[in-house]
Amino acid sequence: YLPQQDGARKDFPASVGEVVLSGRLNKRGLRPFYSSEDKKAARSSMEQLGIWELRKKCFRELSGGQMQRVLLSRALLATSRLILLDEPVSGLDPVVTNEFYKLISELNKNGLTVIMVTHDISASLKYASHVLHLHSEKPFFGTKHDYSKCECCKEFIGGEEKCCH
Repeated sequence: YLPQQDGARKDFPASVGEVVLSGRLNKRGLRPFYSSEDKKAARSSMEQLGIWELRKKCFRELSGGQMQRVLLSRALLATSRLILLDEPVSGLDPVVTNEFYKLISELNKNGLTVIMVTHDISASLKYASHVLHLHSEKPFFGTKHDYSKCECCKEFIGGEEKCCH
């Protein structure tokens, strides 16, 4: 699970490596220390997300985009099949937002199921395979292609010609 960003985590006094490694807590059981397998998995995740060089840096000193990558890396250590994202690009600038969506898309192409809550309908139509829209009287669930034709999409995007990607 990757929660929406808020100010609460900005004062967290741990290193990037510690935050990422904490994603293995559920797999550690009663062992008091992380195993070499846990540490290898953390390194692999950080390298995959381009944050390995930040591993010793304090989490609270990171930019918003770096924080999201660290928290995504942590979430990836906790799962191998499904990740839940709640407004993952909230507060990020357009360049970092685009990079983040591309990264999530690549993870999805590599077999990770991604469920994301977002208000960014354009990005949903670009990257999602399916859409669940609950903001209207009649909820919609289906493929992004079918969504681009429905009235609830037209209401938010402004017409079918703008919906289709």
